[in-house]
Amino acid sequence: MNWIEYFGYAASALIALSLMMNNIWRLRWINLIGASSFAIYGLVLGIYPVFFLNAFISLTDIYYIVQMSRKRDYFSILEVRPESNFLDKFLYFYRDDIRTFFPDFQPDQRADKQWILILRNLVPVGVFAFTPQGDGSAYVHLDYVRPEYRDLKNARFLFREHQETLLEKGISKLITHSDAPAHRNYLKKIGFTREPGKDNFSFLITRE
Repeated sequence: MNWIEYFGYAASALIALSLMMNNIWRLRWINLIGASSFAIYGLVLGIYPVFFLNAFISLTDIYYIVQMSRKRDYFSILEVRPESNFLDKFLYFYRDDIRTFFPDFQPDQRADKQWILILRNLVPVGVFAFTPQGDGSAYVHLDYVRPEYRDLKNARFLFREHQETLLEKGISKLITHSDAPAHRNYLKKIGFTREPGKDNFSFLITRE
């Protein structure tokens, strides 16, 4: 095989990979790269049906990416009681995915925690559970977001734009622990830092 054949296989693999994405933002971007690469493949080989189809797909991806970047979501929070029926159903429905990022989390041990649902356009997309430590800090047991909404907007809303909710509870520092590489990467992206000599990550909350 020559380079153009490898290029075509790589483009096909990207298109196939995009269809496996739960996150629509990632799906569009990966599909755009794959389709545009496949369009180049068709143009180089003179296979014009392949070129025109994938060029159209690329333009469609670009259109929706622009629309999504312009869209302004409405975020809000809803504090719920540990015995909430909806919370129970939410944790049960996403239990396997939650276990991937929080293997030590026990969904039945809820009474000693405070619970917040993250709403995005009034759709429950995530759940945040913590326990105040009495010294101005709180331990975060769960910070889970549904797969299709993992674009960090939920975290920015809670940790940046809606800090008052936590400050009003006397919380100025969040502490958590994670052994899951994907979750550790997420913590670093949103501003958590590794505490020196410890396995914990912390985040300072300040009034801006």
